[in-house]
Amino acid sequence: MIKVVVVDDQALIRDGLRTMLELDDGISVVGEAADGADALDAVQRTRPDLVLMDIRMPGVDGLEATRRLLSRPGGPKVLVLTTYEADEYVIEAMRAGASGFLLKDLRKGQLVRAVHQAAAGDLVIDPSITKRLIEKAVDTKRAQTQARSALNRLTEREIEVLKLMARGLTNAELAAELSVGESTVKTHVARVLDKLELRDRVHAVILAYEIGLVDAV
Repeated sequence: MIKVVVVDDQALIRDGLRTMLELDDGISVVGEAADGADALDAVQRTRPDLVLMDIRMPGVDGLEATRRLLSRPGGPKVLVLTTYEADEYVIEAMRAGASGFLLKDLRKGQLVRAVHQAAAGDLVIDPSITKRLIEKAVDTKRAQTQARSALNRLTEREIEVLKLMARGLTNAELAAELSVGESTVKTHVARVLDKLELRDRVHAVILAYEIGLVDAV
């Protein structure tokens, strides 16, 4: 059972998200919060596996709450809810290590699938915002430095894995694409992150775009 805390300053949206999530037998909404400060308290009380986090909220916003949650060892995954107007905030959440980014107009099936994927350790980014987010997240100077050495640390298979990660494929999809088991995929992903000295898959995706390994499409 995946335990979830829903964070949004609008009660109607919280109710809608709870309703969609609890239609799935594998998800339980264990708490709600109307701002970032309440979210931190709710996480402390309920110890969820995942937080569904809005960004624009009064007081402690979702970005600061995400930073605080992900700075703690053993904390929950964070899925960020965003709108088209909040790109810069989402980029900061990406750099903080959030596990995914979803638009608020998503459908029930998309939300449930994203929660399961993020809880399993996959990176979840709505395809319609991937290009804009990556283009704005790329740091040209850093890209020039990283491009000279990053790929030399990887085997051909690991480069292939990095490319597929950057396309947003889950571990299951990676396994199918590479015709290997999921345990093998997890090993490849772990080696890529270790060799490139990256904290998580989010930063691997950013790096892949920065060094020109893949193009935003």
